[in-house]
Amino acid sequence: MSDAREEILGRVRAALSDRPDVPEHRSGPPRAGAPGRDLVARFVQRVEDYRATVVRVDGADPDVVRTAIETALARHDAHTVALPAGFPAAWRPASVTLDEAPADALPDPHALARLDGVVTTSAAAIAETGTIILDAGPGQGPRALSLIPDVHVCVVRASQIVSGVVGAVAEMRRSVTATRRPLTLISGPSATSDIELDRVEGVHGPRLLEVVVVDDAGPEPRTP
Repeated sequence: MSDAREEILGRVRAALSDRPDVPEHRSGPPRAGAPGRDLVARFVQRVEDYRATVVRVDGADPDVVRTAIETALARHDAHTVALPAGFPAAWRPASVTLDEAPADALPDPHALARLDGVVTTSAAAIAETGTIILDAGPGQGPRALSLIPDVHVCVVRASQIVSGVVGAVAEMRRSVTATRRPLTLISGPSATSDIELDRVEGVHGPRLLEVVVVDDAGPEPRTP
């Protein structure tokens, strides 16, 4: 903690010294939120608040996960779909035409715009804010994949969900400092509003977000 910050906090504590009901400042990381199913349920609720569609499936059977992905794509008549390199082989949708590119290839934005959607995995997720984080790792691809196609189906493993932002930052530290991967934070479909507060979706990203939450107890399935 810097000297300036400690000085400011010291002044705040002094100003509140006559308020015994105000808890004393404690340094260090915050306490973790509710674990397990409660954490996942909170994440699902937050994501649904953002007008995204969420389904939870049992990760023990890869066919169940694949079917959930195919159902999400069919819901929006998505027939031609981008699939990033490194996407788990057992989850690959078989009911659509897949547009695949090598991991080191830069996507053509015009070609992406002609696709119906994209299917990706994720790097982490935040329960408290309903935010999904992508770090351009295996199964996620470059940022353009999650910004240009109109439909984004994103697979989030339950074991990736952390309580708050601080925990997510800790999870993503290696992506930023070691691999220098860019982070993309997704909180619902792309949306903005004009001066009259009329909501418009799909202006600067996918108009439709489908999230498949995989209840897992182990590592991610094998990638091809």
